[in-house]
Amino acid sequence: MKASLAQPEIREVMDIRQAAHYLGISADSLYRYAATGFIPAFRLGNRWRFRKSRLDEWMDRRSGLEETPAPKLVRSQKKPVRSTRVLSRSARTGS
Repeated sequence: MKASLAQPEIREVMDIRQAAHYLGISADSLYRYAATGFIPAFRLGNRWRFRKSRLDEWMDRRSGLEETPAPKLVRSQKKPVRSTRVLSRSARTGS
């Protein structure tokens, strides 16, 4: 097999170029997504880095493959609310 046809090694921590190739998007788009916080990334010095595991989780959530557990419905014990009617002056005096 030719070296040019070989798949690049996919590492756990990738730079912009590697992560863009892995996701199938341009490096410019990935940089913009990372800078706005749209995609999980972190900075190492002045360079963006991407964890493969975090990108996989992010893609699963975005594509709806990963089911997030439904939040538990917790009913709080509410105290009964006492009526705080304000009586008009004529109602208080009976006139």
